[in-house]
Amino acid sequence: MRIAVVAMGKIGLPLAVAFASAGHEVIGVEINADTVATINEGREPFPGEAELGERLSKLVAEGRLRATTDYAEAIPTAEAVVLVVPLFVDDKSGEPDFAWMDSATRSLAQHLKPGTLVSYETTLPVGTTRGRWKPMIEEISGLQEGRDFHLVFSPERVLTGRVFADLRRYPKLVGGLSEAGTKAAKEFYEAVLEFDERPDLPHPNGVWDMGSAEAAEMAKLAETTYRDVNIGLANQFAVYADKVGLDVQKVIEACNSQPYSHIHQPGIAVGGHCIPVYPRLYLSTDSQATIVRTAREFNAAMPEYVVSRVEDFLGSIEGLRVVVLGAAYRGGVKETAFSGVFPTVAALESRGAKVSVHDPMYTSQELEGYGFSAHVLGDEVDVVIVQTDHGEYRDLTPAQFPGIRLLADGRRVTKRDLWKGIPRIVIGDSVA
Repeated sequence: MRIAVVAMGKIGLPLAVAFASAGHEVIGVEINADTVATINEGREPFPGEAELGERLSKLVAEGRLRATTDYAEAIPTAEAVVLVVPLFVDDKSGEPDFAWMDSATRSLAQHLKPGTLVSYETTLPVGTTRGRWKPMIEEISGLQEGRDFHLVFSPERVLTGRVFADLRRYPKLVGGLSEAGTKAAKEFYEAVLEFDERPDLPHPNGVWDMGSAEAAEMAKLAETTYRDVNIGLANQFAVYADKVGLDVQKVIEACNSQPYSHIHQPGIAVGGHCIPVYPRLYLSTDSQATIVRTAREFNAAMPEYVVSRVEDFLGSIEGLRVVVLGAAYRGGVKETAFSGVFPTVAALESRGAKVSVHDPMYTSQELEGYGFSAHVLGDEVDVVIVQTDHGEYRDLTPAQFPGIRLLADGRRVTKRDLWKGIPRIVIGDSVA
């Protein structure tokens, strides 16, 4: 089978590699010419994805995978087109910004041939596949969906760093605009993916027919929005625990000892491409979702809450040297998408603190490229705030921060016994 994958980023490229590994001919479309050149040399353009480098070099060498910047080279010969183009959200309005996806859709529609299956894997607001992409593709291509081509939604459900494992572990959700389209998509994904046995699931692991594109769209939004709401609840519990003098971790562990409770971990920020964004995509079509909105607002306020606790403990932090540990949005991943580092630094600077940032995955030059002052372990500092749960931060000691007056651990990763003698603030633990 000939397959085109549009957008060869941290999800699209591993997807393309997975499809090619299953024996198919894959061509990736990517607007970044440097990324295209790197892929065609058999080198991974970004680090950190398990298995990617070895698989990619082998497939490129065998001629089973290549990349191009030209839609006209990739789309006309493809039997299936899979799109994983990013969808952004406007920071001010909270509404989805379809600019990149509209551009990609128009480009593919200009070259679409009859008989093609088109599958969107980018997370979308409910109704987008039917209400936006179908009329756009039909108008530009002159083809009719359901007769000349099939259009479906099948959300990616993977996590950066473990894409290949997640593709095997989780069911592939598919929702079409017609029974024939869903059937074609089901046959496609069964041909390009393999699945682990999952006796814990209500149905056999594999490709699951959701009945409609809208149901598949909502399933992706719901599973991620659930996590944001759950974290929001955990953060609210943690803030209350701070007020009344309890350790929220003990409370959460006790609650989760029953199978009916699945309380997540509180923390200084909720970052990444998914959890901070998808609830807003859901809210764009369900304005009455007050629980979702409240949780999103509460989570977004956590960096300010941590900085305010530092200020409550020390008084004014104007002029103090504060280092934020971690630019990445989560430990072990070199990615700053919606990272808590940005609002944390902003909250500190608004109070006149002298802020620097440290991250073991970034060079000083890279941190400075984000507008940060890079911190070097061993430099003098007044306050340390842990923003990312990098493994390297678990064994930190006060000796690495000469002059330190306070540690604020926003991820509960540092060890209490290593910080004896230094005041230590932990979210949801007033006695830390």
